[in-house]
Amino acid sequence: MTQLALVIDLNVCVGCHACVTSCKEWNTSGSAGFMTDENPYGKDPTGTFFNRVQTYEIGEFPNTETLHFPKSCLHCEDPPCVPVCPTGASYKRESDGIVLVDYDKCIGCRYCSWACPYGVREIDETQKVMKKCTLCVDRIYDQSLPESERKPACVLACPTSARLFGDVHDSESDVSAVIREEGGYQLMPEWGTKPANHYLPRRKTRMRIHEDELQRADNPLNKEQRGPRGPIDAPTLDDSTSW
Repeated sequence: MTQLALVIDLNVCVGCHACVTSCKEWNTSGSAGFMTDENPYGKDPTGTFFNRVQTYEIGEFPNTETLHFPKSCLHCEDPPCVPVCPTGASYKRESDGIVLVDYDKCIGCRYCSWACPYGVREIDETQKVMKKCTLCVDRIYDQSLPESERKPACVLACPTSARLFGDVHDSESDVSAVIREEGGYQLMPEWGTKPANHYLPRRKTRMRIHEDELQRADNPLNKEQRGPRGPIDAPTLDDSTSW
């Protein structure tokens, strides 16, 4: 069975929130919209988002680093949100594995939100229905779009290509290959939900730079790089400026 999903590379995510804003823009005007914002510029703003980026500081001073962690519906292979829904509004498609919500059946009881261990279900305060990431299902099957654009909005918007999209059940797909090669993992596998989305773990890289490598040999502002008409003994910008 086909299982469409996202693979997120935590090594190159810079926390720019381009995925968040592009998701909001596409879906608020698409089949999943609108996505309510209440008091967006006030003291206590609330709103409906399918994708959020959580930022953490990890480690202990002075050895700390920042981790940007995007999170949305993981389109679990065994989604706990589906069996608890009393109206059958939450369902998983057999054709592509995407978990969706039928708004016409949803009564906003929030059972699915309580059942989801990842906290990715949100109530639309205006429509009083539960909403979540759809993997831009109205976009990825839109034959009017060029094939290169039939991807979730967040994937197309990511400036660092931190998000990949494809069939994780297809062993020949790009997402399956990168999961194998980079050690992609599922979020909280102990819950037994078998999340389709995967994350690529952060890799520790260390650079050893010798002292003589700190000075740029190709700096055009150095005296040695000046043309024959330049004053040879005059101070350069490097002599008076700290970069």
